[in-house]
Amino acid sequence: MVTRRSLLGGALAATGAGLLTAGGLTPLLTAHSAPAAPAPGAGGPGGAGGPKVALPPPFTVRMPSPPVLSPVSTLGGQDTYAVTIKEVTREIIPGTQTKVLTYDGHFPGPVLRARSGRRVVIRHRNQLTMPVAVHLHGGNVSPDNDGAPMDTFAPGTSRTYTYPNQQSAAGLWFHDHAHHMESEHVYRGLSATYLLTDDTERALPLPAGQYEIPIALRDAHFDDAGQLHYVMDDVFGRTTLLANGRPTPYVEVAARKYRFRLLNSSNMRFFQLRLADGGQITQIGTDGGLLERPFTTDTVGLSPAERADVVIDFSRYPVGTKIVLENTLGPGTPEQVGKVLRFDVVRTAPDPSRIPDRLRTLPPMAKATVERTVVLSMDEDGRQEPRGFMDGRVWDAQRIDQTVTHGTSEIWTVTNTNKLAPHNFHMHLVQFRVLERNGAPVTPAEAGLKDTVRLFPGETVKLHATFDTYRGTYVYHCHLLDHSAMGMMANFRIR
Repeated sequence: MVTRRSLLGGALAATGAGLLTAGGLTPLLTAHSAPAAPAPGAGGPGGAGGPKVALPPPFTVRMPSPPVLSPVSTLGGQDTYAVTIKEVTREIIPGTQTKVLTYDGHFPGPVLRARSGRRVVIRHRNQLTMPVAVHLHGGNVSPDNDGAPMDTFAPGTSRTYTYPNQQSAAGLWFHDHAHHMESEHVYRGLSATYLLTDDTERALPLPAGQYEIPIALRDAHFDDAGQLHYVMDDVFGRTTLLANGRPTPYVEVAARKYRFRLLNSSNMRFFQLRLADGGQITQIGTDGGLLERPFTTDTVGLSPAERADVVIDFSRYPVGTKIVLENTLGPGTPEQVGKVLRFDVVRTAPDPSRIPDRLRTLPPMAKATVERTVVLSMDEDGRQEPRGFMDGRVWDAQRIDQTVTHGTSEIWTVTNTNKLAPHNFHMHLVQFRVLERNGAPVTPAEAGLKDTVRLFPGETVKLHATFDTYRGTYVYHCHLLDHSAMGMMANFRIR
């Protein structure tokens, strides 16, 4: 059972053993020296004296499609949902029941499909023994519905969130945000996909229906009994990769185009994804929805909480082909984290879909009237309980760190000053534009609307954000959730 003591009392790893370091982010071919926790069945924690549970061989488990939530009502111009937050046991490792925290009993979380301009109301009932807060990541919502870190609801109570969906189509997600507990709660399963569509997206001839597949990627550390083992900042221990909640699964596909809605729902792990044969991937969208134009690439990078909307055309492969989706970043060895899933081409199928040369027109950026600087950092001196900082300060729920005038646009220059630890930067409420990375123009993958942006050690990004919807107090933070739980978060107030 998750407890506040288990989160705060866990052994916080020291530099070189637990911090996600620059060395851990090197290509896997040179990452063999990274320390790794034992796999299940090899003497890992939590299983002493009991039966040893082993992970299945790669590509022997089928990847499931997450279920789509059904509203309990569609009356009154809104879709209303009732969701229960509860602990259940689910089969992740074949033949083993693992305790997980869930939305409505689903691991990974379900998919909620919403439409731009149509309100969604979700009534969450908390059946855990801990308070929770539900944050719609990437959503343009009022402060009362944002799921702020201290705006929690207690065990045995309910909370209703209203999402007006007054924004363009985007692949969003929702997850727990209760401060000091968010990292363990999300690690144990409290995350789900929220796909918002609009008329512009629906008019495009992109792959749809069974040929549009959400995939939530993450890592995990299982003990010998097959239970999720949580220690804060345990980046070298979390070396089992899961795709839609299954370890290194296979996915049966037809020889045609598929649209994959990728989400990195890890607490800490960065992914660099590629097809093993170097085949082309067409990226059509990012955090805040469709790009203006698609682009072809052979690799897709995702820091925690980032999303990528991609199309893969399997018609170039004969039936019977098996193509591995690889990860080329550590920490961990290639045997542990180098294989994400395998696409098995099992049949032919008609394919009326296509990728237009132009997907949409992004709104013009208004003139920025304010510039700010933000510095992300954390202790790297080997102490047992490292702290995370935003501009040199640990988060204080009562302190307002930035005050923004409603209706204005600003440029924020964000820097990771750490020598070892990577971070990323997530801002609630707004989708921003990334203007520069380390003084240079951004790649096409960062040219759209974003709400989360990667910052490797020493990197600086320049962002353009417009604050013209809601007034109130929101947070910005590192979305390596173990880092934000350590204090790497700050408040901004729009007035």
